[in-house]
Amino acid sequence: MKEYEERAADRLRNIAIIAHVDHGKTTLVDAMLRQSGIFRANEAVAARVMDSNDLERERGITILAKNTAVSYGDWRINIVDTPGHADFGGEVERVLRMVDGVLLVVDAADGPMPQTRFVLRKALERHLVPVVVLNKIDRSDARPQEVNDEIFELFMELGADDETLDYPVLYASARSGLVSADLEEARSFVAQEPAAAADSTGSIRPLLDAIIAHVPPPTGDPDRPLQLLVSNLIYDNYVGRIAVGRIEHGCIQHGQTLALVTDGRAGVRSVRIGQLMRFEGLERVNCDMAEAGEIVAVSGIDDISIGDTLTAPEAPVALPFVAIDEPTLSLTFLVNDSPFAGRDGDYVTSRHLRARLLREMETNVAMRLEETDSPDRFVVKGRGELHFSILMEAMRREGYEFQVSKPEVIVRERDGVRLEPVEELVIDVPEDYVGVVIEKLGRRRATLVDMRLPERAMSRLIFHIPTRGLIGYRSEFLTDTRGNGVMNSTVVGFEPWAGAIAMRGHGVLVAHEQGEATTYGLYQAQNRGVLLIGPATPVYEGMIVGTTQQTEDVVVNVCRKKHVTNIRAAGSDEALRLSPPLELSLEQCLELIDDDELIEVTPHNIRLRKAILASGERARRRSRSRRGPDGDQG
Repeated sequence: MKEYEERAADRLRNIAIIAHVDHGKTTLVDAMLRQSGIFRANEAVAARVMDSNDLERERGITILAKNTAVSYGDWRINIVDTPGHADFGGEVERVLRMVDGVLLVVDAADGPMPQTRFVLRKALERHLVPVVVLNKIDRSDARPQEVNDEIFELFMELGADDETLDYPVLYASARSGLVSADLEEARSFVAQEPAAAADSTGSIRPLLDAIIAHVPPPTGDPDRPLQLLVSNLIYDNYVGRIAVGRIEHGCIQHGQTLALVTDGRAGVRSVRIGQLMRFEGLERVNCDMAEAGEIVAVSGIDDISIGDTLTAPEAPVALPFVAIDEPTLSLTFLVNDSPFAGRDGDYVTSRHLRARLLREMETNVAMRLEETDSPDRFVVKGRGELHFSILMEAMRREGYEFQVSKPEVIVRERDGVRLEPVEELVIDVPEDYVGVVIEKLGRRRATLVDMRLPERAMSRLIFHIPTRGLIGYRSEFLTDTRGNGVMNSTVVGFEPWAGAIAMRGHGVLVAHEQGEATTYGLYQAQNRGVLLIGPATPVYEGMIVGTTQQTEDVVVNVCRKKHVTNIRAAGSDEALRLSPPLELSLEQCLELIDDDELIEVTPHNIRLRKAILASGERARRRSRSRRGPDGDQG
């Protein structure tokens, strides 16, 4: 038993990989898995193997935190791959509870970005030991020395102590599977042919050695009563809900009867473990027993939730769950009531919608659900537009039909002062577009806090801007910079209300009647703006079919057909040429719609519509809103 205790305590490392989006952490995990012998020599393995979710592969980002483990000699390293986008920060916050150290991956060209600051601050608050990896040193615009200095400054700004500031720095090309503690050596490896570089001297081993040397072994007393905090949930088609967590104290055995202390729900009840598993590579492997410090997965408990604690029956004491930052945006989900409702989806009622949203809240701890006075409306609170759009896309793929409103910021009040969320916005843009970016953001109440002109093609602008000022700006930014700019943001706090912000400066093209769009009708409408639909698209009155630069909405008849006479010869008219319609993603739709508009989401279609479909009723309401309380024109 003593030999097992020494191996469990001293030969185990628990580490999370944190980084900004697209800085290469998932590719780095790929290299660790490949070089640790997880896969057979002849096994075909896809790139970014940890991004197993369909949406993750399509978008090239990590959305859900996932567990894996690699064996390195006599050592075993549990690895948690975390999301890199700020909207999924809740995933990062809760999984940091399971680890003792973090692998901070930073792009050697981009340097520390908003999410880097966010996740590093969370790691330092938990006193986790950092190991820094400067990735992508093979980029032509890499500047590792400057980025290294920027990382050190970031640690200083976040209040790191002297011991933490003595972190190790490694240089890597995750795509090539190469890591070195020496920059020039790493560059020489990258410059070699792949076959020559990936030998025993140019590999991922220096990174594994650094993890073992600097990250402390897990603490916890195996002789104390069991305490296991559930930090993640996995759904399996065969065994159902699987709870993942770290054993803080004690031992756990296969088939053991335990006490479940629920988070936020009164009472302690007895449960029996079905399977006890630990992670090896991409698999969950059954085991008979695990001790303090190990990250395990348990099945057989149907209604277990994130934040619950599995304990010994004789000492049912819950562990505190990590505090999750509050949401900043709210979105209203509604039952689909458009003329086309029920054509595509399998789940269309309020009962289906409510059940699906409640199920999402069980695993997505950064989201909140509030029910309203209407049984057909549900308010969901989250971190950002991407946070919402991923949920919406997942639901439509599962067969749900619903509608959503424009996102709204969540306002707080403190000492009688109205506060709103403020974000740090980092923009990398060519120097030619700096002026237009500053001008447009100034209208949205942004404050320029820093401007850097490094020795490279892109200028870096750092703003503080109200969250509502960012709604709808991304598409405008891409247009202003001709697609050459990159923007990232993360919430930095709440500040006093900044005043009115002029949001959408243009109107939309609204269909006049229900029918099928014709080439002739669309040809007449495209002179008014940009089309969002093509010929033969079914439309209904009040459906948005395009955008216009006019400030007011324009009602158009896209179902109009050319009048046929016996005077014109066939083919005598000039061929009608239509511009390709603008296809919008769910995030772009959330940015585009105004307060009086909705997004209709179905498994096969995404439509924009007015909340009030009848054009006459919309006109009457506009007329009433312009009049004063006595009926006079305001």
